[in-house]
Parts: sequence; C-alpha cells; structure tokens
Amino acid sequence: MDATTDAARRSAAPPRPHFSDGYKRLVLSLLVSAYTFNFIDRTIIATIGQAIKVDLKISDTQLGLLGGLYFALLYTLLGVPIARLAERFSRVNIIAVAIVIWSAFTALCGTATSFVMLATYRFGVGIGEAGLSPPAHSLISDYFEPKKRASALSIYAFGIPLGTMLGAILGGYLAQNFSWKAAFMVVGVPGVLVAVAIKLLVKEPPRGHSEPMQAPALVEDLTVEEPAKPPATLSAELKEMWAIAKVLFGTWPVLNMVLGITLVSFAGYGGGQFVPPYFNRVFGLNYAQAGLLVGLVGGLSQGIGTLAGGFVTDRLSKASARWYALVPAIGVAIGFPCQMAVYNATSWQAAGLFLLLPGLFAYTYLGPTFGVVQNVFPSRRRATAAAVLLLFVNLIALGGGPPFTGWLIDRFAAIHLAHPDASGIWSALSGLFGTHAPAFQAACPGGIAPKGAGAAAATACKGALELATRHGVMTAYGFYLWGAFHYLLASFGLARALAKARADRGEA
Repeated sequence: MDATTDAARRSAAPPRPHFSDGYKRLVLSLLVSAYTFNFIDRTIIATIGQAIKVDLKISDTQLGLLGGLYFALLYTLLGVPIARLAERFSRVNIIAVAIVIWSAFTALCGTATSFVMLATYRFGVGIGEAGLSPPAHSLISDYFEPKKRASALSIYAFGIPLGTMLGAILGGYLAQNFSWKAAFMVVGVPGVLVAVAIKLLVKEPPRGHSEPMQAPALVEDLTVEEPAKPPATLSAELKEMWAIAKVLFGTWPVLNMVLGITLVSFAGYGGGQFVPPYFNRVFGLNYAQAGLLVGLVGGLSQGIGTLAGGFVTDRLSKASARWYALVPAIGVAIGFPCQMAVYNATSWQAAGLFLLLPGLFAYTYLGPTFGVVQNVFPSRRRATAAAVLLLFVNLIALGGGPPFTGWLIDRFAAIHLAHPDASGIWSALSGLFGTHAPAFQAACPGGIAPKGAGAAAATACKGALELATRHGVMTAYGFYLWGAFHYLLASFGLARALAKARADRGEA
C-alpha cells in the first residue's frame, strides 16, 4: 500500500474517540477490582484449607485438587472459546456476566457437605473465572499504548497479590470465628457489585484503538463503527488458533517467556496453596493469625514486586527490549533463596520476616510477560492470545501445582511417619517413590490421630505432617530456578521478535 492510498484510507476511517487519562485509570481500577475478587474466590481455599481438611477428613492431595485441577480444568478449557467471543462481541458484557457466575458458585461452596459437592462447585467457579482475563487483557491493550502496556498489565496483575492478601485475611478471620463455609459465602457475594459497576461505567473501545498508527480524535462518548466482522466458521477459527499458537510456541523468545511464566506459576500456585497450612501446622498459628500473617506480609511484598516488574521493565526496555525477559529472570532467581529462608526459619516471627522478600523479586515476572504476549499480536488476536497463554499456564501450573504439592506432602508424611528419624529433605526425596501414601491417611485421617489413639500417635501424626509440609513446599518452590532459566533464554532474540511484530502490523 503506497503513502497516498494509506493516507486516503486513514482519512476515510471513522474518527477515534479520545479517552482521558482519568477515565483510563477508572477502567483499569475497575478491572483490578474484578481481578482482585477473582483471586479472592480462587485462592481463599488455601487459607481455609486446613479447616476443610480436618472437617471433611480429606488428604492433602484432595485439598490440592480443590485448589488446583478441579478449578483449573474448565477454567482453562473454556478460556479459549470465551476469548474467541471476546474478539467479536462486547468484552465488557462478557466480563460482567463472568463475575456474576463465579461469585454465585463461590457462595455455593459454602453449602457443601462433602468433598464431591465442594469439587462440583469449584468446577463452577472455574467456569465463571474463565471469562475475565482474556477480554480484560484485550481491553487494556486498546486503552493503553504499547510503551505503557507492561505497566498497565502489571497494575491489572496487582489483583493477584491483592486478592490473595484479602482472601487470606478475610478467609482466616471468618474460618476462625465462624466456619470455612461462612468464609465462602461472605466473599462470594460482593463480586456482583463489581460486575454492575463495570457494565455501567466501562465503554467498549474500538479494536486497536491505542496502536501508534491510529491517533485518537474526538470525545469520550463518541460511538465508532468498527469494521465488519468476518463470518465465524470452524475453518477460520482453527486457522486463527494455529496462527496464534505458531507465535506463542514457534517463536524462540516468546516460547521461553511462556515456559518461564508456566514454571514460576507452577511453583507459586503449588507452594502457595500450602503456605497458610504450613504456619498452622508447624507454628501452631490459628486460621486468623496465619491468614493475617500470610496475607499482609506476603501480599504486600507480592504487590510491590508485581508493580515494580512492569514499571521497571517499561523504563529499562527503552534501552533494550531484552529487559522484558531479564527483569523476570533476575527477580525469580533471587526469589528462590528467599523462599528457602522462609521454610528453614525456626520461629513464625522469623519466617514472617523472611516472607517479605520472595514476592519483592519473584513477582516481577507478571507484567513483562503479559506485555510481551500482547505486543507480539495484532489487536484482534490479543484476547485469544491471552486465553491460549492462560490455558497453557493454568492447566499446567494452577491445575498441576497444588495437587503435585499435596501429593508430595502426602508421601513425605508417610515417609516421616514410618521413619521419624529421617528428618532431612534429601532422605525424604530419596524415598519418595518407595512409600505408600494412603498409610498416613489411614493412620492420621485429616492429618490428625483418631480419637483415643493416644498421645504417642498424636505426636507422631503431628510431627510427620509438619516435616512433610515444609519439605513439600520447599520442593515446589524449586521450580523457580527452572523458570528463571527460561526467562534468561528468552532474552536472546526478544528484541528482534518484538520489532518483527511491529513491522508486520505496519507500525513505525
């Protein structure tokens, strides 16, 4: 297309609305609120998990399934078809409906009287939560230009530590003073108010609104006609999915960014699921105390790390786009020894102090990774790209991390119950596949000795579970180093990949 033709096309195109900085901040704050409730409802089970385990007499593997696979399965599988709808229809409407669905199922979790009922409702929570992040990432990319996207997406990702923090504090307080069932009911309802606010206040921007070639022109309430949507056919949808998958998994630096976020998230979801139970089991903190400690200390550091990752990367990337990968690589690598310090502390005060450190460094990976994925795709593929990324990440990390850690804890507990003198993590790892995990569940249902079993049995069950939880969480966080290595690999060629994506879109 020559310069004259391009100029004529632009002059004939409908004028673009102008969204003020204040309005953009309002939109972003509402999306952060939605993501916060998303993570409150998703992760509260970590805080109240010990209460559920004791009440329903389930194993840590089952607890991990409730927090992981049983939520993640439909959450990930439905993300892509919902994203395809978001490429064609109102992203605002999809988000509002999704919030109502997951909030209702979270409240229903409070009515569960068995493991099967609770698992069923957790599937429902996953169905609703699948409708938030892909359209939200797409909206943010249309409201914020490329040089500000990592920062904007890191602010959106701030909903992860904020939701985790509030879920831990509220969940712990409610479980301690009322019940774990009350905790589900209380945190499930307020999300509906956020859904109403988003529906009433957020405008649907034109696709590609903030790309450099498209300068906004008029006032915020201008209605803009978008280009006609091509007919949806199975062939066309498969072609789109293949084109997106080729970029995510066929471009070396982007592939390594995907592998990096997957492995770091596997560690975070897997280890994080059992952090509040760790403080319950090892240091004897009650649910409210553990929730307050983990929520405030861990949530604060994770929030700072999440925001810093985006803003630091946007600043450093002016010199080289490699920093989109190097910031996470460095941060996650530093985060690993910080995590080890937490789980080798001999008092809850020392463990709580060390808990300030991992999030400051490790959580720098979120904004840069999401920013790269949005920046390598054109505007009408961004919701789907986010969904495919989240499908891969969450099916492996969220779906596999908590059950894997629970599986480890169950086996380590059986080892330590049978061999109480073998207290080291290496001796536990060496006997991992030579143990019979159900033996611990049979001897210590719900992690405690049966009534009338005697003081010796109670002490044995308690000691085995304490050691097993420490070793299981430490092993899960070992995946940090693997993820950091992939971020380092991603730094080679990332600048060229981003430049090629801009050129393919016709941007300067």
